[in-house]
Amino acid sequence: MYELIKNLGTWLTSGASWTGTDGIAHRLAEHLQYSLLATLVAAAIGLPLGLLIGHTGKGAFVAINLASFGRALPTVGLVVLVFLAGGLSMLPVYVALVALAVPAIVTNTYAGMTAVDPDVKDAARGQGMRGHQVLFQVELPLALPLIMTGLRLALIQVVATATIAAYVSFGGLGRYVFDGLAQRDLVQVLGGAVLVAVIAVTLDLALSGLQRFLFRHRTA
Repeated sequence: MYELIKNLGTWLTSGASWTGTDGIAHRLAEHLQYSLLATLVAAAIGLPLGLLIGHTGKGAFVAINLASFGRALPTVGLVVLVFLAGGLSMLPVYVALVALAVPAIVTNTYAGMTAVDPDVKDAARGQGMRGHQVLFQVELPLALPLIMTGLRLALIQVVATATIAAYVSFGGLGRYVFDGLAQRDLVQVLGGAVLVAVIAVTLDLALSGLQRFLFRHRTA
């Protein structure tokens, strides 16, 4: 075990491990690209849906159950299914990652909207605000903490799962895991897993800090 950790340290700190198209820097950039793009697409789908059902109260049963269904989907199975239907491309990976991220965004956005005090919404309407004004000027600002929590959870889940890109011969940090397993190189496998964990924790801490900064006055 000590030898494995020692070799891992050597692998992570070696200049040769960080250079070239197979280097850590390049694989890290690929992994972040997959993760951020998938999360942005998921946000473009999940945020409007969560806001709509939270504001109108219509479609909540269907949306939440669809979100639960999305959580239950086997990610690798979905990649293989889309791969068989659409051929070799990054599309299967993005479809799987977006499907993974949407549920957290929808449910947290919906939860944030429903947590807004009905009296506050009634008071806004009493002041002459229209539906869209109540949504964007009252409900959305109050729901933002939970909405950001949903985005944060979605991004971390996607970062941790983006290793599946290597399953269909693409890049990212999953290359170290899959290639390492094929080559029986435990150092490479452990290195890939550690790098993914470090990125996930770093992004989580960064987003948590941003969330506390943006809403510091609400808890003061």
